[in-house]
Amino acid sequence: MTGAEYGMVIFKDVMIPMRDGVRLAADIYRPAQNGEIMPGPLPTILIRTSYDKAAGRYVESIANFFTPRGYVTVQQDLRGRYNSEGKGQYFHTVNPKEGMDGYDTVEWIAAQPWSNGRVGAVGSSHPGLIQIHMALYRPPHLTAIWPDVSPTNNYAHQSRLGGAMQLHMFGALFLHAQDSQEIRDDPVAKQSLYDAMEHMRDLVYTTPFKPGLTPLAVVPNLEKTLFDYYYRGAYDEFWAAECNDFERNFDRHADIPATFSGGWFDPFAIATTNAYAKMAQKNQTPQRLIMGPWTHMGMRSVNMSYAGDVDFGPAAIWGFARFNPEQLRWFDRWLKDIPTGVEDEPPVQIFVMGGGDGRRTALGKMSHGGVWRDEYEWPLKRTQQSTYYLRSGGLLSSEPRRGADEGHHSVAMAPPVKFTYDPHHPVPTIGGTVTGYFEMVNFGDMLDPFWVKYLPPWVRMRSIIMDGAAHQKEEPGIVGAQPPYQPLAARPDVLVFQTQPLEQDIEVTGKIEVTLWISSSAVDTDFTAKLVDVCPANEDYPAGYHMNLTDSIIRTRYRDSWEREELMEPGKVYQVQITLPPTSNLFKTGHRIRLDISSSNFPRFDLNPNTGEPMGRHTQMAPAHNTVYLDYTRPSHVVLPVVPG
Repeated sequence: MTGAEYGMVIFKDVMIPMRDGVRLAADIYRPAQNGEIMPGPLPTILIRTSYDKAAGRYVESIANFFTPRGYVTVQQDLRGRYNSEGKGQYFHTVNPKEGMDGYDTVEWIAAQPWSNGRVGAVGSSHPGLIQIHMALYRPPHLTAIWPDVSPTNNYAHQSRLGGAMQLHMFGALFLHAQDSQEIRDDPVAKQSLYDAMEHMRDLVYTTPFKPGLTPLAVVPNLEKTLFDYYYRGAYDEFWAAECNDFERNFDRHADIPATFSGGWFDPFAIATTNAYAKMAQKNQTPQRLIMGPWTHMGMRSVNMSYAGDVDFGPAAIWGFARFNPEQLRWFDRWLKDIPTGVEDEPPVQIFVMGGGDGRRTALGKMSHGGVWRDEYEWPLKRTQQSTYYLRSGGLLSSEPRRGADEGHHSVAMAPPVKFTYDPHHPVPTIGGTVTGYFEMVNFGDMLDPFWVKYLPPWVRMRSIIMDGAAHQKEEPGIVGAQPPYQPLAARPDVLVFQTQPLEQDIEVTGKIEVTLWISSSAVDTDFTAKLVDVCPANEDYPAGYHMNLTDSIIRTRYRDSWEREELMEPGKVYQVQITLPPTSNLFKTGHRIRLDISSSNFPRFDLNPNTGEPMGRHTQMAPAHNTVYLDYTRPSHVVLPVVPG
């Protein structure tokens, strides 16, 4: 699909006025023919971004694609970013005026003589979040949107999860600080952030963070955001603000066609699926959901069929070669009235991972495979909520428990399992759902220092955690891993519960609910849960391959309420719930379904010091002796969404 008919004329840094007088810079790309600008009226594709409107990735993938196909493309810097006004008013994603700025931008576009009054919005991650915020204000000329990998609740699935802080947001704030307006003309401050990012693996251990003493202090508005994320463990008025929690305002969302796309290894998979489910239920216009086997960047990555260390086959590859034509079909229908048929297709496309041979590919990845499947709703109505019980000896069983009065004394009196969580030696994160968790690579002697200074910063950035799937075994280079580099299943602070080798295929598609009965020697601690596909041994993987699928956490002081903290009484038994974000995986015959329970997953989550001190202000850390109960009256279990057939 080419369809490129027009040249383009670019208008740089057009200053669009907002209602409070602040002007936001936009680059406007208008179609041209035979050397003349097309007068219109024409539809518009809008992206509003914190990552530089003139960045090559936006020009190449958006302006250079849509404008030659008859769209005006508007690429705008957010308030307080790059060439826009509003210095000091940028707080990562916590920007109260973002929805109003979006409204004002859309309506300014619609008032231009070249506009046909229809505006479609695109963008991934932060630019996707901005679309949803804008749609809460219902600008009359916002016609269709496509938010990709976008969080919708900062507390529930961006900065915190289960009451714990997701430390990738600590790393992400450095990404947003190093190119901030506040230090644009301060090379010393910029270099201090680059130097700090070279030591991100060490920085994550420097907790508790202290205001004014982090490297982010050179950009005070972003350091303020860090401590809002870090200190505010309970859901309070900060988290309830509209700019942090779109979900509580979803009823205000415009009834316009929307495609929500994401990946099973994206940290915002639960946000993407929740947003689609709500909009499909409340709106009359067509809504679509696309979920692939992707990380936060995977859908847009060229020729990337893998996430982390696991390959899902050529069907997993999208990249802009497919992403852009799919977006064009969507916007041609709603902005140009071209009958592309998008509204007649099944509204949900999911990639069911699994089915591969488990061997090593030419790129050194584990071949897990998978297939795309069309669906008509989310969550899937035919799903069977299947309970698997945690049993003594590490068994995960679907057989219901029976009481002692039925003669099953060994089951009724099953002893609890215990482990010690030491925050000085946490379980390392091996593969996971993170984004923006960047360290700055020091090229050292690899390149001439003369040339290094001319490299853009992103060339030197890499994640300190492998985003995606990986074999759950410690290895050199993994943050927190130590010799003898054993499988996580061999650690004494990881409880492993797994089925017998499966006698038939089992597909799990949806979110996972874990219920544990627990006690602790501490007044506050964490419990983590991770779903794992245990692939059998073969010549390439003689010990098998333990593939992480999805994970989560509960900070026990929030076990009964996100709004109210309640410490535990040491030794007392409590029930806790852990909700794991959705996944879709086919556990093949011969594989095992495994659930790992522990109390740390670092540096994906911050460390609980086990002391019960105010969040982020602890003065010491102490081991916690934690217990999980397995008996008839306290049947710890996991509920898996099993798709029959």
